[in-house]
Amino acid sequence: MTEFWSVWVILLAVWTLGASLFLFVYGLLVDIPTQPDGTSGHVWAHGVLRESVRSLPVWWIVISATGFLAAFVYLALYPGFGAYKGFLGWTAHEELAQDQAATRQLQAPLRERVRGKTVESVATDPEALRAGAALFVENCAACHGRTGKGNAALGAPDLTGSAWLYGGDGKTILTSILDGRRGAMPAFGGTIPEDSILDIAHYVASLSGIPNDPVRAQLGKPLFSTCAACHGGDAKGNPALGAPNLTDGVWLYGSRVPRDIAETITRGRNGVMPAWRERMGEENALLVAAWVYAQSHPVAVAAR
Repeated sequence: MTEFWSVWVILLAVWTLGASLFLFVYGLLVDIPTQPDGTSGHVWAHGVLRESVRSLPVWWIVISATGFLAAFVYLALYPGFGAYKGFLGWTAHEELAQDQAATRQLQAPLRERVRGKTVESVATDPEALRAGAALFVENCAACHGRTGKGNAALGAPDLTGSAWLYGGDGKTILTSILDGRRGAMPAFGGTIPEDSILDIAHYVASLSGIPNDPVRAQLGKPLFSTCAACHGGDAKGNPALGAPNLTDGVWLYGSRVPRDIAETITRGRNGVMPAWRERMGEENALLVAAWVYAQSHPVAVAAR
């Protein structure tokens, strides 16, 4: 904590506690003038209602005093008064480090057991899958969802199906997690006329059974040669480039109508899968990869 923020926290704590304590004590000591009948003299409803003056309840005084005492004890024992660390010397960073060390110690036998194994073999280990599921939720669920079903709005693919941009074998999944991936669908808006882009979109839609205009699809078929360099002449895709199969009916960014496809062609897509090697480490990444593999290849895992 910098000196400025330390002073700011001290001033804020002193002001808050000081003002609250002053009001508390003042409320006990102040002498409120009263009328002979014990009221303050404030009346309403033509004298029908009169404001009485009572002492503060004992229970309220006890609870409030206990709260102030607890606040001062806390500030003495724990950090909270600027950069002061407290008599106990406790810090959140130190407790986190201790908890992480304890977790690593508990996980050590499992890490040792899976080290050097293939993703496919680890995917048959129930304990490894439980650990991989927990790591997936902690690190990957923000984009892919807790169950790995993906999120089209983020361009995060479904990891539980059979459609894979870069390949769905264990080694490739692990590589994607460790080193990340960067999509590179170029934008053709301004390069290809808008009507021609829509023709291509209708042709692509026809390849996977999406409702389309057959006339426009036929016009778009020869224009698809521009896309074939990555997606292939048969539009089956190219895992080496991360170019998806356009015939399987699986769409990362959605394709309700050909205009959705035209949007992708016009603007391009540049989704990024971050690299997790430094944050997660190879053993944890292996556990996550095994869990993902098990979700997307249940038959293969069951047969091992």
